[in-house]
Amino acid sequence: MLSGRRLDLLDPSPLDIEIEDIAHGLARVARWNGQTIGEHAFSVAQHSCVVEEIAAHIRPGLEPKWRLAALLHDASEYVIGDMISPFKAALGMNYKGFEARLEDAIHVRFGLPPKSPPPIKTLIKKADRACAFFEATQLAGFDRAESLKIFGSPPPGYDLTIEPLPAPVAQARYLERYRVLAEAVGLIPAPDAWHTE
Repeated sequence: MLSGRRLDLLDPSPLDIEIEDIAHGLARVARWNGQTIGEHAFSVAQHSCVVEEIAAHIRPGLEPKWRLAALLHDASEYVIGDMISPFKAALGMNYKGFEARLEDAIHVRFGLPPKSPPPIKTLIKKADRACAFFEATQLAGFDRAESLKIFGSPPPGYDLTIEPLPAPVAQARYLERYRVLAEAVGLIPAPDAWHTE
């Protein structure tokens, strides 16, 4: 990793995972394998920020730790890339097991349970599908009817206009969102706590 960490892909340790590596990687991984309109790809980093926002819209008052889980829902892709679901299924259980071990290590690294509770997993999946609906219709050439059939309706009262960001901007936004949530859950001290009298 750019941080200098060496991550054992077959047995990932939480100690070798850094948020800066995740943000850097995700900002450079394209959703839809880059098959989208516009000057910039829609990155997994930007997608993750939107999913976190949608999850909080669906469930107002969502605890910061679960908002953090939403932000990190695709964090494993900083190492393995973004593969479409049918391809993941074709690769079989070995791939899923590998991905699950990496996701568990990421969760532990950032103070979350290795596995999110089922209601949180369901919420994040719903937010993920809502984001995919907007991506499909605005960036990937799907018409609304096709998108509704595949991804379902976006949550009531939530609308989104997507403008894919350059990688450095997406990376910075992802890191900023992480810092806000990490501070809220006590993983890092608030900036005013750094100043001593």
